[in-house]
Amino acid sequence: MAQIRIAADRLIQAPAEKVYLYIADYREHHPRFLPPAFSDYRVEQGGVGAGTVVRFRMTVGRRSRVYRQQVAEPEPGRVLTESDLSSSAVTTFTVSPEGDQSRVQIVTTWKGAGGVGGFFERIFAPRALRRLYADELERLDRYAQEQSSS
Repeated sequence: MAQIRIAADRLIQAPAEKVYLYIADYREHHPRFLPPAFSDYRVEQGGVGAGTVVRFRMTVGRRSRVYRQQVAEPEPGRVLTESDLSSSAVTTFTVSPEGDQSRVQIVTTWKGAGGVGGFFERIFAPRALRRLYADELERLDRYAQEQSSS
């Protein structure tokens, strides 16, 4: 069982403190920039930052799976994690200031399956998730720009 790691990053046209707020607010902001691959989204506990628990369905390719994730803030204002409560998957959002803009990186890691299934997982999951995260980051950028102009 190999560790699988997928990462994507993008420059966001908004200050880091605003972008972090959009990511950390799972009730008002976060659902508004999720791609269509995320469905049945709901907040089960909390809603902003550490202690929040969210549930959603993610469909990538022909695979669909329900995730229930707990949010933590190892570095409040900069790093936020979502840990799946039924697997080893952890997604980390890191927001770094770059002047009046910010760079957001999304990284997901998990222990991959063994055997033939694991082989296909290591080949296809990274490509599909990178595309999904690129879409999410593009939507976050648009959302952040809309928020700053309103």
